[in-house]
Amino acid sequence: MRLPKLSLTSCLAVVLAVTFTVALAAQEKEGKKGPNPFAGPFTNLKVLKPEQVQPVMIAARQGFGQACTYCHVQGDFASDTNPKKAVGLMMISMVGEINAKFPDGKQHVTCYTCHRAEVTPAMKAPEAAEGAAKQ
Repeated sequence: MRLPKLSLTSCLAVVLAVTFTVALAAQEKEGKKGPNPFAGPFTNLKVLKPEQVQPVMIAARQGFGQACTYCHVQGDFASDTNPKKAVGLMMISMVGEINAKFPDGKQHVTCYTCHRAEVTPAMKAPEAAEGAAKQ
């Protein structure tokens, strides 16, 4: 019995299909990426209501460009053992207080307003671009 001749493209397609299937099965077996921190029930909420948690945490992560575990303990997001979490809670409260002072009820200030995707907030305005018109 003679086996059919397979092209390199066909061989690669089979290898990729098998690899993808094995990876998918392993991911399902392990429970994907771990626990979903937004899957509630929420415990230890001091500053936010449950419906505020996900949007505020996403804004905070984008605001200072760090992963969730910068402030939270991996696997125990309710834990207060990381001191960075206390600072973050104070800043979330501060942003809420600032936004509450606007009469239109819209959000005008976020973490990004000061942090610009950096851990340390900007303390001065960025330098003017070269060639910018001076007035």
